[in-house]
Amino acid sequence: MEEFLDYFPDLTEQQISQLSQLGELYADWNSKINVISRKDIENIYEKHVLHSLAIAKVMRFEPGADILDLGTGGGFPGIPLAILFPETNFTLVDGIRKKITVVQGVADALGLKNVVAKQARAEEMKGQKFDFIVTRAVASLDKLMAWTQRLYKNDHHHFMPNGLIALKGGDLKKEIKTLGKGHYVEKYSVWDFFEGEFFEEKFVIYVQG
Repeated sequence: MEEFLDYFPDLTEQQISQLSQLGELYADWNSKINVISRKDIENIYEKHVLHSLAIAKVMRFEPGADILDLGTGGGFPGIPLAILFPETNFTLVDGIRKKITVVQGVADALGLKNVVAKQARAEEMKGQKFDFIVTRAVASLDKLMAWTQRLYKNDHHHFMPNGLIALKGGDLKKEIKTLGKGHYVEKYSVWDFFEGEFFEEKFVIYVQG
C-alpha cells in the first residue's frame, strides 16, 4: 500500500482501508467464482488496482458526475475509481452474471454507496446518460465509440468534454486511425504516472466525438 500513498498522497484513512481490503476480497471471491487469473491475483494491486487508477491521473471526476464502466469484468477500473471518487456515481456493467455477482459482493463489503452493478451490455443500456465511459481491455476503440455514442450527456462539467476513457496496451496507431477524422483523441502513457515494467506499453486513451 505504500506505493499508493506515493502516487496518491491525499488518500483518506477510509480510502486506504478500502484499497487495502481489495487483495483479500478478490482472493476470497476468486476461490468461489474465477474472474481473475491466479497469477494476476498475486499481483492484483499492480496489474488491476493501480492500473485502473491511471485514469485518475488523466481525469478528476467531479462530485455528482455519472460514470459508466463498460465490460467491468470483476470490477476494474470501476471499483478502484469509486473508492478514489466517493462522491461520483459509478455504474458497472458486464454481460456475464457471475462477474457482476463478484462486483456487487466487493462493493457491499467495502460499503461503496456510489456503485451500482448491473448485468447488461452496451446496447441494452437505456434511459441513462453518462459524463464519461471508462473501459479496460474490452474492445477496439471504433467499436466502443459505436456502442456508446448515444450514452453521453450533452452538458459538460469537466475540463475535458464528455467522452470515452479507455485503458489500452500495445501499438495503437492503427486502432486510433480507424476512428476517422470526426473524433478527437489524446493518448497518455501510464509509465509517466507509475513505475514498473508492467506499465511500459500501457496507455490511457481519451476519445471525444
